[in-house]
Amino acid sequence: MAEFTLNAESRKIEGKKVRQVRAKGLIPAIVYGHGIAPRMVAVPVIPFQKLYRAAGESSLVDLAVAGGSTVKVLIQDVQVHPLRGDFIHIDFLEVRMDEKLEADIMLSFVGESPAVKGLGGTLVKNAAHLKVRCLPAALVHEIAVDISGLKLFTDKIQVRDLVIPAGIEVLAPPPDETVAFIEEPRSEDEMKALETKPEAKIEEVKVATDEKKAEREKEKAEKKTE
Repeated sequence: MAEFTLNAESRKIEGKKVRQVRAKGLIPAIVYGHGIAPRMVAVPVIPFQKLYRAAGESSLVDLAVAGGSTVKVLIQDVQVHPLRGDFIHIDFLEVRMDEKLEADIMLSFVGESPAVKGLGGTLVKNAAHLKVRCLPAALVHEIAVDISGLKLFTDKIQVRDLVIPAGIEVLAPPPDETVAFIEEPRSEDEMKALETKPEAKIEEVKVATDEKKAEREKEKAEKKTE
């Protein structure tokens, strides 16, 4: 399992003043955990960007806080600016190595499906990650889904078919949930039907409109005579 390390520094600035932290090229963050008092920290932007791409949210990270000890954390939540797309806040979950936790592990689709290559089908990914429970040391960055066994359009891969590393309990999706299958290509008739745009029949629309207008005029006339 890859090892990830990230340096951090303690911070006292909070609220709207955290702009001062960001102006220094740092991302405001908080470290919390079961039975652990929350601590405010800040991490450098570029090192965190590189680490996040490699580690994601299912890999243990050694967070080294200046002036303190190094702790094991998971990247629990990342807030991104809706317009600029940059990181504006991070939640780190400090973990105990002897205490099980729940996390999401990404699925990585590998191999080549004969039903795609030879039959022209389309791979449909029905799940992007698994929700699991395990000790922190058992966590993996991703779980492989080998699609080379999808030879026919009737073939599918379910959760129960995946090779789950030792020590990991899958909580969701359920065992019979389909993770991937191959969708059969559309026939020429189906493609033509999709491309054909329904033409509005102006005369029919006009007749219907005139009929409704006549009904409204009739109702108005009846109300005047009442």
